Amino acid sequence: MIKRCPFRYFRTSPEIIRLAVMMYIRFSLSLRNVEDLLHERGIDVSHETVRFWWQRFGPKFAAEIRKKRVQHMRAYSNWRWHLDEMFVKINGEQHYLWRAVDHEGEVLESFVTKARDKKSALKFLKKSMKCYGRPQTIVTDKLRSYGAAMKDIGNVGRQETGRWLNNRAENSHLPFRRRERAMLRFQRMRRLQKFAAVHVSVYNLFNSERSLYSREDFKLNRAAALAEWRHLGVA
Repeated sequence: MIKRCPFRYFRTSPEIIRLAVMMYIRFSLSLRNVEDLLHERGIDVSHETVRFWWQRFGPKFAAEIRKKRVQHMRAYSNWRWHLDEMFVKINGEQHYLWRAVDHEGEVLESFVTKARDKKSALKFLKKSMKCYGRPQTIVTDKLRSYGAAMKDIGNVGRQETGRWLNNRAENSHLPFRRRERAMLRFQRMRRLQKFAAVHVSVYNLFNSERSLYSREDFKLNRAAALAEWRHLGVA
């Protein structure tokens, strides 16, 4: 089956569309900030055009990135996950964004719910394990919903709780918090779920953890990430 180019009906070049989508999702910029930065580069587009581009191509790009990374990660042992939920306000109402992070800081899954009960925790765990398999150890906080969900799926012996053990998950919330403030929060639960899923994939692609590498290795990893981004959506 021939894969059709997603840019075939657009007059703007794919390179400009990819650049606009990357700038908006990766950095803490508003739509008008992206419009101004593109204008400095001689590209005259409206912020509404940037909005349309990220809503149209963001999920497509994220799906491509996610597919490649899932295939790569399934080849290795998922020995430790960190699960945590963060509070997110939508129109003044409190919701919960559940997130799973592996032992290397890779964000595996994001899932939005209205409640923080056993049913939500169980649905989140099943969704994550269906995609990535079962880890050897799952680190959580002391929320009882995790224990009840673990008992249902037979993972009680794999759960670990304790002070400071879940710092990796807590630290992984920071990039999304910065992005949330730049967007002045979210208006709909569906929009939050969509942006969280796209943001996770883009963050994983460009997260090089420069403190763990030499300058030369960091530049190689950054160049590889940009090269992969420039080939997204290629038929």
